[in-house]
Amino acid sequence: LATLLTALILFSCGLTSVGIAEPTDADAVWELVSDAYIYAFPLVLTDATKTMSTNTDGSVTGRAPVNQINHAKKLADASFRTVVSPNVDTLYSQAWLDISAEPVIYVLPEADRFCNVQLLDAWTNTAAVLDKAGAYAIALPSWEGELPEGVTRVDVPTATVWTIARIVLSGNEDLPNVYAIQEHVRLLPLSAYLEGGDYIAPAGTYDKENDFVPVNKVLSMSPAEFFNTANALMQINPPAEDDAKLLEKLAAINVGQGMTFDASILGADAAERWTQMLKGLRATLSAESANYAQNLGQWIYFGRPIGDFGTAYTYRAMVALVGLGANTVDVAIYPKTDTDVTGAALTGEKAYTIHFETLPPTLEGGFWSVTAYNEENFLIDNPIDRYCINDRSAYRLNEDGTLDLVLSKEAPEDTSNWLPVSDGEFHLFMRVYLPDMTALETWEAPVIRVQE
Repeated sequence: LATLLTALILFSCGLTSVGIAEPTDADAVWELVSDAYIYAFPLVLTDATKTMSTNTDGSVTGRAPVNQINHAKKLADASFRTVVSPNVDTLYSQAWLDISAEPVIYVLPEADRFCNVQLLDAWTNTAAVLDKAGAYAIALPSWEGELPEGVTRVDVPTATVWTIARIVLSGNEDLPNVYAIQEHVRLLPLSAYLEGGDYIAPAGTYDKENDFVPVNKVLSMSPAEFFNTANALMQINPPAEDDAKLLEKLAAINVGQGMTFDASILGADAAERWTQMLKGLRATLSAESANYAQNLGQWIYFGRPIGDFGTAYTYRAMVALVGLGANTVDVAIYPKTDTDVTGAALTGEKAYTIHFETLPPTLEGGFWSVTAYNEENFLIDNPIDRYCINDRSAYRLNEDGTLDLVLSKEAPEDTSNWLPVSDGEFHLFMRVYLPDMTALETWEAPVIRVQE
């Protein structure tokens, strides 16, 4: 999600409409192709991500086979380069489920902190959020069967489910407490749960061909490979009812459940036009993001319907491209800024004060943080290994209850409220989990000023 705003700044272009008539010429065909690509992109990318993330026989760290959990064991630091704008508030526990044969039981233990599990369907919509301890049966709506007493049924409309558990922590010294929670998380098929006792998950497999960067894999697909993959995936991950109108039009180019795409309809210059379409994809998608950007003082974040997209297909594809697995706004918002109050770019050549009249409003169990990133969107190396200040930090409030944080390259005399920044330009993300959206409407967001 971190690069959503960067995309908004870097790219702008007109949108492709989904209201296209039946194709009567090459241009009309390619307009439908573009619409179909934007529609199916999240589905195909989700599948590629699942393929890569479950490609392990136990020798590849950071992955787990289908229906098994991969627990992260450490927080990111300045050496971390796996993903941009890493979160240093929570540890993640992720799993890719296949619920086509039977439901999968997810047991979430009691926790003394923010701990929830986001369930995403194959189209990148948040189907549910598990935020209370208990045993949950994750099932297809069509499944018919009895569940044991005390097990709560949660329906997900697709056979592919991505679970992302987030557990908040207060720095590395708090890691053992998070590990204790992770150790009590269980994931197993319903049939194994009913048998009781210990469940030994089957070993996974590794295929070198599936060791790829998912987004690069999808963007490198030919038209036939992409659309036939999408058509097959729709068989087990059916489109929503609200998609019927668009799918009626896409059927004219054989895109839909169980169809076979015929690349010959694309014409003799298909390769060139396909390449041009992909080159313009970011511009097309990011232009749409302007419709969903929300201002919060000098900060900006992306609002509804993020994470629950409905028919906002272009927005859904844009979020998939630059931030797969985004939360809905009732779970978290991610305001960003890269300027001071005058609009000048933030730079390590200056020192700044970020002033909070009041702290970010959250509901019970929520939390907030401010994290600094360099021009490459990575954490900033510093002598005290501090990458964010959050509601768990030992900062000092002013006598009137306000809060002033110091943003600077060099350490101030009192480092209690110091957030180190880089030599060059930098930007900030303010993460607010369980935001009080009503209070947020009148909340005065923090202001960043150059120190005199």
